[in-house]
Amino acid sequence: MSKTLTEIAQQLKDANKKVQLIYAFNGTGKTRLSRAFKKLVAPKNEPEEGADQEEPAELAREKILYYNAFTEDLFYWDNDLTLDADPKLKIQPNSFTDWILRDRGQDQNIVATFQRYTHEKLTPTFIEKDKVIDRDGKRVLTKTFPEVQFSFDRGTERTGAIKISRGEESNLIWSVFYTLLEEVISILNEAEPSKRDDNQFDNLQYVFIDDPVSSLDDGHLIEVAVDLASLVKSSESTLKFIITTHSPLFFNVLHNELNNKLDKKQPDGSYKSVYRPKQSNQFRMTRQSDGLFELHEQPSDSPFSYHLFLLSEIRTAIKNGQVRKYHFSFVRNILEKMATFLGYNKWPDLLARSADGQPDALVNRILNLSSHSAHAGEEVAEIEEEDKEKLRSVITYLISTYGFKNTVV
Repeated sequence: MSKTLTEIAQQLKDANKKVQLIYAFNGTGKTRLSRAFKKLVAPKNEPEEGADQEEPAELAREKILYYNAFTEDLFYWDNDLTLDADPKLKIQPNSFTDWILRDRGQDQNIVATFQRYTHEKLTPTFIEKDKVIDRDGKRVLTKTFPEVQFSFDRGTERTGAIKISRGEESNLIWSVFYTLLEEVISILNEAEPSKRDDNQFDNLQYVFIDDPVSSLDDGHLIEVAVDLASLVKSSESTLKFIITTHSPLFFNVLHNELNNKLDKKQPDGSYKSVYRPKQSNQFRMTRQSDGLFELHEQPSDSPFSYHLFLLSEIRTAIKNGQVRKYHFSFVRNILEKMATFLGYNKWPDLLARSADGQPDALVNRILNLSSHSAHAGEEVAEIEEEDKEKLRSVITYLISTYGFKNTVV
């Protein structure tokens, strides 16, 4: 049944599951779902995460930690090239980076995590500065970390400050959050609050992670998924996790990792059950034509047999006269997966042949041009009727030649 994002957020909140994994295409509403969920968990007029306050009455993070596009917005580049200044990544004043860097001293663990996912010689340095704040009517000097600089270490030499790529920047932000999450889980694994060395997160209920893998290659993506699954399963408190992703591979790895139980050896030699697969749910979220959403249970590790779902989406678009350029990207994706599965060296070899035995040139032209649009706006642009008909013929050929069921799912 179709629901609003708020209703889906309520469904997730009501579920008594340790971890819930959701697959959805980009643009479906994953980030908006994380915001809707946050509003349910922390509905009062609480300060937003990132507010420049040292000791707010009740941070949203005390009930929910979330990682999404808004988290990445806390970091931005200082591009003051007119003064020939060293490039540095600025951090907007916020509570969670101060906690993990200043209060917990985890900068070196962040560096180690970042280097594991990028390059062992690429080194971030968190710049510490003094800051005067008002606390209980008194001016107090404290430490803050408003910026990061990066260098390459080569033996005993270190380069000057450099600007890293967007993908490396995303990795750093994820490394900060992942290290924070490690620290929080470690603290909360002490069942008795009075024995914990920090009580800031005693009331934490949920962790919502939205797409941490947008800029990772497959190797590091798998590593992040395995690490994240292990960390989530190691949590022994009542903390609950929601993870959304647009990546079929990330979903696949997490799904498989969450299907493995975890037992922890106790001091007396016995084993304690920390995690069981029945503690997790897996879903696929889709957006309907009326603007509502559906959450489908996804018991298998491949989100809805990914290529079959893409094929269904294309056929539905053809049937309803709603073909767009991105549907040609779907075709290319299907062909690439089929070529790998069937052992073809090149995906064009799967297509119909012209009279001289070569793949149809027009088909290749359409697929190549439409699959590599330079601007995001082109992906939803109208296309020519001739191209729509060509798409129909390609899909008909694939279905009849390779044995797909002749139905729209």
